[in-house]
Amino acid sequence: MAATRWQPEGPELFAPIPASSLSRGPASTPSLFLGLGANSFRRGALGDHEQALSMKITKLTVYKVPPRWLFLRIDTDAGISGWGEPVVEGRAHTVAAAVEELADYLIGKDPRHIEDHWSVLYRGGFYRGGPVLMSAIAGIDQALWDIKGKDLGKPVHELLGGPVRERIRVYSWIGGDRPADTAKAAQDAVARGFTAVKMNATEELQYVDTHAKVERVLENVQAIRDAVGSHIGIGVDFHGRVHKPMAKVLMRELEPFKLMFIEEPVLSEYLECIPELAAISPAPIALGERLYSRYDFKRVLQTGGVDIIQPDPSHAGGITETRKIAAMAEAYDVALALHCPLGPIALAANLQLDAVCHNAFIQEQSLGIHYNAANDLLDYVTDRNVFVYADGYVSMPKGPGLGIEVNEAYVAERAAVGHQWHNPIWRHADGSVAEW
Repeated sequence: MAATRWQPEGPELFAPIPASSLSRGPASTPSLFLGLGANSFRRGALGDHEQALSMKITKLTVYKVPPRWLFLRIDTDAGISGWGEPVVEGRAHTVAAAVEELADYLIGKDPRHIEDHWSVLYRGGFYRGGPVLMSAIAGIDQALWDIKGKDLGKPVHELLGGPVRERIRVYSWIGGDRPADTAKAAQDAVARGFTAVKMNATEELQYVDTHAKVERVLENVQAIRDAVGSHIGIGVDFHGRVHKPMAKVLMRELEPFKLMFIEEPVLSEYLECIPELAAISPAPIALGERLYSRYDFKRVLQTGGVDIIQPDPSHAGGITETRKIAAMAEAYDVALALHCPLGPIALAANLQLDAVCHNAFIQEQSLGIHYNAANDLLDYVTDRNVFVYADGYVSMPKGPGLGIEVNEAYVAERAAVGHQWHNPIWRHADGSVAEW
């Protein structure tokens, strides 16, 4: 899929433009500087940094890039651009269409009015919520915060009240969808400095399945615990593949392994089951990657039983909404572990939130994850050292905005390749479709 942009050039506001005609930066886009003169910038309390007096959004461009990501660039007439990552894995083209629909409102607006724009994009339509709309809003919101930070010469976390931490613990994915050599992958992760790992627990399971499948799960977790020792955190992700009857069996059997958490023991549609499972769980229960707003998480917190929420700032309305979700969870003494198996823009947005959310304790990241076959996390940034990993932690980016510089030329090159990633469709032995 070629990159697509939207800007007010004639009657066809949403006409797609081939990647070959995309602008590459301020030097090649004189048409973006609309009427800017000597008085268009001012020096403020931020030292020598020049802040734009006025600024309008001129263009939105989406890039569908391998392995399965969607990037968004928002340009302004002040020459400042912001980046976001609006995507639903497996529905990238659909989210791109949603961004296109929202672009009509944004063109000509001041990008720094983030809270108002968020409210209009969410409340201005009769239908709201859900993965596609909230992911489109999320990427837009990230890009607007990136612009605001760049305009002020400050990282986003400084605009959100300043950091409560300088770094955060991270974990590494070690298992594919059908775990095989996870023990070796866990050893490799620990050798790279990680102090925590996460694996998919199981293949597909029927509502009630065999103890042979349960034993395979236990053998796999035992192999990992034997490989890394007793002090490495292990998260086991049920991935919504397990129904309540088998979740009860698995949770009891996993007790000896002293897990860091159990993720999505059942799908979030079955929140009423969580208190019953929490009563027998040997580890904290985590969920939330398939919830999209504070209104979704309100039910989680009111129902109880969840110890760790996992909103994804590329699905749950961006930085603006995820900050509110985190604050709600803190009031219930619930921890925060942001979901992020995505690209560098998403990770940068996550880290800006981790810097200011007191209940954040660990961060997911996709470096080396099995999905990243064609491209990996650092391929799309100009400085591959921007995410500083050390001793199982990653430091918060301190550059302006989201704190990273996107390699725009490479993004455009890979957008010409694009992707058509979809999750696999699994079936049970009887032919019925299984949860993936």
